[in-house]
Amino acid sequence: MKPKLLNRFSPLSTLRKRILATLIFCAAASTLPIFADTITSGFKMKPEWRVGAEFAPAGVVPTNSFIKGHNSLDKKITSSFAGGLNVGFKFNPQSRQGLLYKGLYQGIGFDVRSFTPGGLLGNPVSLHAYQGAPFVTFNNRLSLGYEWKFGAAFGWKAYDSQSDDNNAPVSTKVTARMGLGLKLQYALSDRWSLALGVEGNHFSNGNTSWPNAGVNTLGATIGIAYTFNPQHPVATCPTALSEEANAKRWIFDIMAFAAARKRAIRLPEPYDPVVCPGRFGVVGLRFSPLRKFNRWFAAGPTLDMQWDESADLASYWVEGTSGETIRFVRPPFKKQISVGLAGNAELTMPIFTLNAGLGYEVINPKGDKRFYQSLTLKTFVTDKIYLNVGYRLANFEDPQNLMLGVGFRL
Repeated sequence: MKPKLLNRFSPLSTLRKRILATLIFCAAASTLPIFADTITSGFKMKPEWRVGAEFAPAGVVPTNSFIKGHNSLDKKITSSFAGGLNVGFKFNPQSRQGLLYKGLYQGIGFDVRSFTPGGLLGNPVSLHAYQGAPFVTFNNRLSLGYEWKFGAAFGWKAYDSQSDDNNAPVSTKVTARMGLGLKLQYALSDRWSLALGVEGNHFSNGNTSWPNAGVNTLGATIGIAYTFNPQHPVATCPTALSEEANAKRWIFDIMAFAAARKRAIRLPEPYDPVVCPGRFGVVGLRFSPLRKFNRWFAAGPTLDMQWDESADLASYWVEGTSGETIRFVRPPFKKQISVGLAGNAELTMPIFTLNAGLGYEVINPKGDKRFYQSLTLKTFVTDKIYLNVGYRLANFEDPQNLMLGVGFRL
């Protein structure tokens, strides 16, 4: 007798198919995060390399008396012109960074700057890192984006106490250089591109020497770039990868920093205010729990603790001393400690993260200003460890100190 065949439309057959389909769906769904994790990092794939030239005519912002004309030439410093070269790269468009941050570019550059009239500030040469990305893409050729620059400028004609030249803006031959701009970029072809934009720059020694009024410029930029190995971008980023990168979560940064600074103090009548000779040490610690809202932006509170060797010196002045021979009794350690609470926001990109903060000191050394601001650049050397370069101000105008340190991200 032939065995009885099972009807393919029987309830048992249908149940088996449903179970099998469910297992296949669950297996496929469970592989989505794994798929996102297996997309190759941009550091392991060949990037798109390019070289460019940039020209930047600008006006000098009249922020101090020297620039306004109180100088050896009795002339206003009105304008500057810079020209330079840069070398940079874009992540491979098939890589994780290339898919998540389309159009992102970064690199190193240098430029030479002159001022009109000449002979007052010198011709500084800047060496800087830069990074930029489009935030509006009009079509395949035209986009609008931002670009920042962070580095050092060498070769200033610095203030000399032995001469009559009252160069208040710059007192050191080397200063920090910070720049931020908007750029309209147009692709002339696969290899050539043109960029037009506006850019502001700030030059300062971070209060490591005195005087330190700084130099600020605001003007236009005109650039042209050549790409050696153009790579065509992928149309869309995989949904699983995008969702993973945009997942909201908390990150925790701990950063220690140190710097040296100058200090000016007011003495009782009939003594004039005095700039204390030498430099003073600053050591700080910063703890920042940050909420990462998406792949580009994070924000949160920050606890700032700082010891400043020059804090509260006026209270411990040795009466009768002044000028280069001024003396102080060393203040107690607790009198030179400040503790502040700040709100910080970050632009989070591969390699670099820009952080800006507004804070208020709840514990404050006598004579110091409580309201402070900070701007720092984090350069990640690994996924967890970063180098920190930053600058701290009080009341948006009074320089306090640099923030040079190392941080760890949990």
